[in-house]
Amino acid sequence: MTETLTASYGPWGVVAGGSDGVGAAFAHAMAAQGMNVVLVARRVPELEASAADIRARYGVEVAAVGLDLSAPDAMAKLAAATVGLEIGLFVYNAGGDDLSAAFLDKDLDAHLRLVNRNCVSVLAAAYRFGAPMVARGRGAMVLVTSGAAWAGGATLAAYGATKAFDLILAEGLWAEWRASGVDVLALVLGRTDTPSLRRVMDAKGEPYGVLADPADVAQEALSHLADGPTWTYGSANPGAGSPLATLSRREAVLIMSRGARPVDQLPDEL
Repeated sequence: MTETLTASYGPWGVVAGGSDGVGAAFAHAMAAQGMNVVLVARRVPELEASAADIRARYGVEVAAVGLDLSAPDAMAKLAAATVGLEIGLFVYNAGGDDLSAAFLDKDLDAHLRLVNRNCVSVLAAAYRFGAPMVARGRGAMVLVTSGAAWAGGATLAAYGATKAFDLILAEGLWAEWRASGVDVLALVLGRTDTPSLRRVMDAKGEPYGVLADPADVAQEALSHLADGPTWTYGSANPGAGSPLATLSRREAVLIMSRGARPVDQLPDEL
């Protein structure tokens, strides 16, 4: 990057889902460029430990805000906790699904929490934190989504639907805000090496397979904030559309169902 994040976007960044995994990698990469960081997650001890580590390593200011991102008022509370801070970059990283099960085999409340975390809070974050960016004429927002957004799949019905929401929301905001100096990126991830994923796979006794490195993911995304609307990590053509686009919708759904992996990218709060 030819310019630092602070010069391009502002002095503060927010990482929702920032205590470990991909979120922590984003926070470290942002702090390494001198950006102060607000870390948001539900598990307070892990959150505060991550904040202390970043302060010690980079000498930036770090605020730790303990919030359940599935709560309907989560973004209102985050906005109140960050009053007076110029938020130049917002990364919404939370929202994975750690249970592969048929739609009716999960509790309705579990589905609704997922929708709140992946849709309601994401929309509220874009509205509350995007508006000041547009008004200032600079800023950036990254919505971390998943390859599950490309098509529906068995055991991925609600999860894939929420991640498709994030993908389309990011693309629409990119179209609206690009002339205002605000960059928006839908970051599409596959299976990524996070502590959460390893815990889930260890519990199942399944192999990890090929996993992306969270640090590489974060560095690449930050290097391409201006190359939206969509960036698919690990793809030979990251700015292209769905790799299933040449198939019929039926074929795409059947392929997604055969390869369904709901733990492709897990947040810190699960």
